[in-house]
Amino acid sequence: MALSKRELFLKRRLRVRNKLRKVNAGRVRLSVHRSNKNISVQLIDDVRGVTLAAASSLEKDLGVVGKGNLEAAQKVGAALAERAKAAGVEEAYFDRGGFLFHGRVKALAEAAREGGLKI
Repeated sequence: MALSKRELFLKRRLRVRNKLRKVNAGRVRLSVHRSNKNISVQLIDDVRGVTLAAASSLEKDLGVVGKGNLEAAQKVGAALAERAKAAGVEEAYFDRGGFLFHGRVKALAEAAREGGLKI
C-alpha cells in the first residue's frame, strides 16, 4: 500500500532532523514551519532546550499584506536575522522539517542569509 502524503512528510522530517543531529556540533537550529496561509521560524538551542528568537507572518508589526506568499516569507526571514543578531547568534543549521527547499522556504532562508545569518 502506498504511503500517504502525511506519512511521507513525517519520514522526510525525521530524516532531515537525524542528519542535523549527526553534524550539529552545538550550533543552534533554525526550524521552519509552513502552512497554507502562514510561515513561522524559530532559532532553537537544542542543548539547553530553549528558543532564542522567533518570527512569524502572523505578527502585525512586520506589515505583511498577503501572508502566504514569497514577500511574507522574505520579511519573516529578515526579521529573524535581526532578532538573531540581537540574541548573539551568527550561524545556525537550517532545519526545513519535511518541507522541500523550494518556494517560500527557500525565500525565507535566502532573506535570513542576506540579513547576516550564516546558514
